Amino acid sequence: MLELGTPAPEFSLPDPDGQIHALPDAASAFVVMFICNHCPFVKHVAAELAALGRDYSAGGVAFVAINSNDIEKYPDDGPEQMREEALDRGYTFPYLLDADQSVAQAYRAACTPDFYLFDAEKKLVYRGQLDGSRPGNSVPVDGRDLRAALDAVLAGNEVDADQVPSIGCNIKWRPGNEPDYY
Repeated sequence: MLELGTPAPEFSLPDPDGQIHALPDAASAFVVMFICNHCPFVKHVAAELAALGRDYSAGGVAFVAINSNDIEKYPDDGPEQMREEALDRGYTFPYLLDADQSVAQAYRAACTPDFYLFDAEKKLVYRGQLDGSRPGNSVPVDGRDLRAALDAVLAGNEVDADQVPSIGCNIKWRPGNEPDYY
């Protein structure tokens, strides 16, 4: 995992329509999410991801979702399907394709979903789970962990360093592209 305090790795990635996006220069906070279309863990929390974008964007939080899966082996995660997924789920943030998987590697992302929160100076303050909900358990999907971290950053407080790593489906690496941290 990236160490807390690490600067946000920069990127320049296309959305399904080919428009290039990067982390904005300025925001109150930055949330980078590694997601995909077919993962049951992402499907389980997708409505909350859309709600987070709606709830915190007005406070100046920049959100971006990144799909780093091998779309040749997992065509359900391709650009056309990403466009449909974003529309169906009501995502208000860019949903980007990391075709060469370099951004996932720079962030040391391991699974979908995987969440990274950076403060206004683009320093990592949270990397972990959305909340304790999993497909099949009775814990509500409420974004409790990420919301608490966002609220702390926006209030100018420190984020609790006791963070639970994300759990989900492994990123689907292209053959020979598996990172050394995996």
